[in-house]
Amino acid sequence: MRIVTFPRPLFAAALGVLASFVPAPAQSEAGSVSSSTIQRPDSATVEHALELLDQVPLVDGHNDLPWQIREKAAGDMDSLDIAEPQPELHTDLDRLRQGRVGAQFFAAYVPSELIADGATRFALMQIDLIHRLVDRYPDTFVFARTVADIEKAHDSGRIAALIGVEGGHAIEGSLDVLRALYDLGTRYMTLTHWKSTAWADAATDHPLHQGLSPFGEDVVREMNRLGMLVDLSHVSDSTMMDALRITEAPVIYSHSSARALAGHTRNVPDAILPAVADNGGVVMVNFAPGFINEETRLHGERADAVIDSLRTGFSGDSARIHEAFEGWREENPAPKATLSQVADHVDHLVEVAGIDHVGLGSDYDGIDDVPIGLEDVSRFPDLLAELLDRGYSDTDIRKLAGENFMRVMRDAEAVSERLRNERGPYLGTISPEVPPEEGTTAP
Repeated sequence: MRIVTFPRPLFAAALGVLASFVPAPAQSEAGSVSSSTIQRPDSATVEHALELLDQVPLVDGHNDLPWQIREKAAGDMDSLDIAEPQPELHTDLDRLRQGRVGAQFFAAYVPSELIADGATRFALMQIDLIHRLVDRYPDTFVFARTVADIEKAHDSGRIAALIGVEGGHAIEGSLDVLRALYDLGTRYMTLTHWKSTAWADAATDHPLHQGLSPFGEDVVREMNRLGMLVDLSHVSDSTMMDALRITEAPVIYSHSSARALAGHTRNVPDAILPAVADNGGVVMVNFAPGFINEETRLHGERADAVIDSLRTGFSGDSARIHEAFEGWREENPAPKATLSQVADHVDHLVEVAGIDHVGLGSDYDGIDDVPIGLEDVSRFPDLLAELLDRGYSDTDIRKLAGENFMRVMRDAEAVSERLRNERGPYLGTISPEVPPEEGTTAP
């Protein structure tokens, strides 16, 4: 048990502050789940899952290892060498091999704080980092730009490494920049991150455009022409519907789950899933506990309320707020998500959208906690084994593991070939500055 290091009177004072603002959380059995109570899939079933992954590459739609290398080692892979065990991370070479990962989208994540303030520069830095990562470990990775590249890598026993740019603010309002990112190997772009951009609304921010602006529509059209997948993780429901209306190619959700099971706005609602199926797209299930377990999500909301209350009660004293919040977390541990609950999201998405429209998008190394049973990239076969135990066929597992995504990417490549023959590039440019919220004025 971790020892609380701040004075108990401070915690008592904090509780007094919180009593006026935050209702006491309900007790939940979910919070008491431990790894000792989770039974791993039968070893024979795991072996069967591994055999299936010899037949089809397992495609993971989202891994934030590049961000970790940037944050922990300033991008220096001599300082953070994933050829060595990295117990503080979810990803290293040995565990990627154990998990039979066949194709990995590495996220070139661009913080929303960089909107109109260096977003393109940072995106280029992360894209360079991913290329350096692949070049450093040629026995493990091969850079991929097409489905054919993924299949060739799998046949050679290596992992196809692909780039997804996370946050449309990376293009800084320029379709010229979008094309440059494609030329550097970017094969999907998430239209927003946590904040709305100058042309698209995010799920976790105030709506500015009620979906996509006219320029945002042209972004989708140019992505179709290029063959860059439109990623709708992080965007608002209105942006989802606008993109689905405009796109000529299948879309992806690189790391989202089912909102019907966990009510986070980052998840996909049932009302939109049929449109994703009609489009031919794929929802790649995110493993983040707050996106998987509703109890965990609600605990997160309570934690946010605690922080707000402490800021009020301690008048912005960051040291006291931090100490008091750590005490609250000690007394109120977050409920755990489980591998079984991740499988529940797969079940639900398959039920509503169909078996052809679901995949995996773990978000490893971009999440602070993981489900019990899915501790790192080595555990993908355990999830597939759980699905086999639930009655999924070998054909189903191959689709979920990678065939669904590769079909989407292949379709996007075909659309691109057609559109490049029909029209030239879109040439729009707008200011990357985000317009003020309705009813406010710009500073």
